[in-house]
Amino acid sequence: MRDYDAATAFLGEWGRFQRLIFFLLSVSIIPNGFNGMSAVFLAGTPEHRCAVPRGANLSGEWRNASIPLELRGGRAVPSRCRRYRLAALANFSALGLRPGSDVELGSLEQEPCLDGWEYSRDVYRSTIVTEWNLVCEDDWKAPLTTSLFFVGVLIGSFISGQLSDRFGRKNILFSTMAVQTGFSFLQIFSTSWEMFTVLFLIVGMGQISNYVVAFILGTEILGKSVRIIFSTLGVCIFFAIGYMLLPLFAYFIRDWRMLLLALTVPGLFCIPLWWIIPESPRWLISQGRYKEAEVIIRKAAKINGVPAPAVLFDTTEMQDSKPQQQQKAILLDLFRTRNIATITIMSLLLWFFTSVGYFGLSLSTPNWHGNVYINCFLSAVIEVPAYVIAWLLLRSLPRRYSLSSTLFLGGGVVLFIQLVPADFNILSVGLVMLGKFGITAAFSMLYVYNVELYPTLVRNMAVGATSTASRLGSIIAPYFVYLGAYDRFLPYILMGSLTVLIGILTLFLPESYGNPLPESFEQMLKVKCFRNGQQATGIRNSKESPKILVTPL
Repeated sequence: MRDYDAATAFLGEWGRFQRLIFFLLSVSIIPNGFNGMSAVFLAGTPEHRCAVPRGANLSGEWRNASIPLELRGGRAVPSRCRRYRLAALANFSALGLRPGSDVELGSLEQEPCLDGWEYSRDVYRSTIVTEWNLVCEDDWKAPLTTSLFFVGVLIGSFISGQLSDRFGRKNILFSTMAVQTGFSFLQIFSTSWEMFTVLFLIVGMGQISNYVVAFILGTEILGKSVRIIFSTLGVCIFFAIGYMLLPLFAYFIRDWRMLLLALTVPGLFCIPLWWIIPESPRWLISQGRYKEAEVIIRKAAKINGVPAPAVLFDTTEMQDSKPQQQQKAILLDLFRTRNIATITIMSLLLWFFTSVGYFGLSLSTPNWHGNVYINCFLSAVIEVPAYVIAWLLLRSLPRRYSLSSTLFLGGGVVLFIQLVPADFNILSVGLVMLGKFGITAAFSMLYVYNVELYPTLVRNMAVGATSTASRLGSIIAPYFVYLGAYDRFLPYILMGSLTVLIGILTLFLPESYGNPLPESFEQMLKVKCFRNGQQATGIRNSKESPKILVTPL
């Protein structure tokens, strides 16, 4: 009896059809890159100060002195949220008194920004922050906007797999593309912060669903030898390309509504792909739709220029090859023994804090020294070598040491930033970039390592649980960035410390490199953990380790 791979082996691994699918599915990921990080510019907070009405009866001197100074970053700068009480200043101005010499400013009463704010236009022309004054008492709304986007990502990651299993990969792929593009367009017409945020949550649902389904479709259509390249040079690299395009768009389009429109347009170019990208033949066969699957395979053979056999799928044989109902697992199975529970808890922490580090550094680019647009571009560029290095490490080195070393690198250099003198701006940006490199490389290796740790019965459940921990990390990451408003180094101290901590924690996890995938809990129990000297049985053969690289963004 032949399986699907054997039945379609005549197509080859890298024909014209496979190259076409590889490229088109990878290109469809590009909008995910700039939508996933668009909050960097859409919710950017420019420098601001209290507005002083033109009608205020103040002399030029008193108008210039109306904003008290506060210490920020070691420098005395105008306050962002307070001003001197205008009624008192007007009296002093009418009496001809001068600020500083006749009146001691430090003793004057202050008041909040009752007449709104004045925003600097040096970096942004407008953002949702300037549109709805998300500063001072309402400054918590800007990071909440980004967090709710990632709540949408969490919801989308839950439903995308189930929907594609039921309605097909192609249908859900293009439906989620439509959701991402359509609701991004509707955001342009937002009349309130609440409306924008609800729509942004739905965009997050479409963004991750499109990403996940495109990956599933590609891995099901492409052959075994191409899947690892698709998941690195395809999905991950093209996501990074989309990320690189974001600062390019934002540099030339400084208005948030026009920027959203520009980011929406590329999604329309995916519409013609409906007539090119086929449904997954594997999914069609699983639904008993053999004739439709055969049509797709024969068309692929024609594109590749190879003859197709007269009979592709024996219906009776395929029916017999359907797996029998297996024992069902529940979430508690991930904690059924002390060893499994320890591995699960450590894995959840690993995913959670790695996600905090990755998204925290990605979203904090406006807080780096220098130009925010260049910083964001560099943050995207550094992901390309990180994915390549991660792929090479997975091919040749043990998982624990590869993962731990990249986490130590990322966390260590980020933690070191606080020691860099204030004048060494280029050095501090370089260290952040190096930290982003290490954490991105570690993030991209987590799926492979996680898959290899758990037995078949609970493997998907384990990946789902740890992915959820990753989404929760991304939800709180904006608030790590938010702490930078109180202390510029605090986010880096926290992210660096936590990343180094989980780098140490990783060394206590079992080593899976070279071992066959565990099929039962008994095999998993023999994996070395802490001081348990037992290891999983099986011949150490690196060819038996799965080499599928996925980045859970």
